[in-house]
Amino acid sequence: MVCLIRLFSIINVFYLQDIFNQQISSPVIESTQAALPDRCSVIEFDAIVPNEKGTTLFFKGSHLWKGYHGDAQLSTNAFKELDDIHGIGHVDAAFRMHNLENTGDHDHIYFFLDDKVFSYYNETLEEGYPKCPKTECKTDAVLFFKGHDVHVYDIPTKAVKTKTWSHLPACTSALRWLEHYYCFHGHNFTRFHPVTGEVSGNYPKDARNYFMKCDNFGHGHGYMVPKCNETKLDAITSDDTGKTYFFAGPIYMRLDTARDGLHAFPITRSWREVAGGVDAVFSYTDKMYMIKGDQVYIYKGDAHYTLIDGYPKSILEELNIEGNVDAAFVCPSEDTVHVIQGRRIRAIDLSATPRVVLRDLPLPFSNIDAAHCSSDGIRVYKGGQYYEYQSPMLLATSKIAPRPHAISPEQFRCKP
Repeated sequence: MVCLIRLFSIINVFYLQDIFNQQISSPVIESTQAALPDRCSVIEFDAIVPNEKGTTLFFKGSHLWKGYHGDAQLSTNAFKELDDIHGIGHVDAAFRMHNLENTGDHDHIYFFLDDKVFSYYNETLEEGYPKCPKTECKTDAVLFFKGHDVHVYDIPTKAVKTKTWSHLPACTSALRWLEHYYCFHGHNFTRFHPVTGEVSGNYPKDARNYFMKCDNFGHGHGYMVPKCNETKLDAITSDDTGKTYFFAGPIYMRLDTARDGLHAFPITRSWREVAGGVDAVFSYTDKMYMIKGDQVYIYKGDAHYTLIDGYPKSILEELNIEGNVDAAFVCPSEDTVHVIQGRRIRAIDLSATPRVVLRDLPLPFSNIDAAHCSSDGIRVYKGGQYYEYQSPMLLATSKIAPRPHAISPEQFRCKP
């Protein structure tokens, strides 16, 4: 069975059959409160959806929150047409379309209100909307929640299957984000498999620790956002799918595209065998190489990373070098990993077995924290600054360091 990865919809007030027969019962209408609602209090969201810029929107009654911190605002301040017809100002459900084959709909946000659907891009209503939702959700499948029942609507065949996931809490809203699926109930959330409904791990968890910033709650397992000039990265790598991973202490941050935003997670969430941080990370073919101490861990990339049998191995056995590693990187479409150790940089042929050291050159400076190579060149990170080079050879042979650039809040969500 193919996992539902194209689209995830959030519905908590009506049955699926009613939606596509255009016979939707009216939900309870909430009156606008004089005081702004506080999402750090016990609250059940009506809908949660990321917009095309990567900011997650949380809806409750007539209000919404943009991102993980900040005050509530009226939904109609951003999406004014939501209140033109119904006088509700209340979102029943929402999803962001992810359909690379249909660029006209890709990254549009769809809102469900009563018996109408609204399509927005950049907070602008698409021409011809609102419409009935009967033929507008053009994607693989949509999940609709009603209590413990989950209605799966297959878009190509228009078939509806109903499942009962009694083990999963009754979801008042849900979210698909970074290939994971979250059921929100009260101020808690539970991560589940979109096909089987299976819940693995210690759930439920408090959303105030992960999806918003609240006083006396730790965001990202207690991860404190540092000041930009105090930021210290341990490693950076990009995989074959274009996802970029930043490692700092026991935390990693993943960036797919700007629209998905940057968010911190414990390293052990994705690479459970590596605890407490890494020294260097690089990607080659469909594998991720993690170096910690004198050990190399190699993970096979797929929907999730899996440690390859027989690993970890020693650095000497895997890379044919000895000593601690400060940073490592592989440039796009190359078979060479460049390993930085103190004031030396070694180029190692990854296509050779056993590995062959192609070059061993001195570096003009030491104490490098991390390095990353992309189509734009190489960035070398030292503390809260980074330096740019056009090639590994220029990095090794430069006599004068280029102008440093400061790490900015836009790059790593650090504090100015």
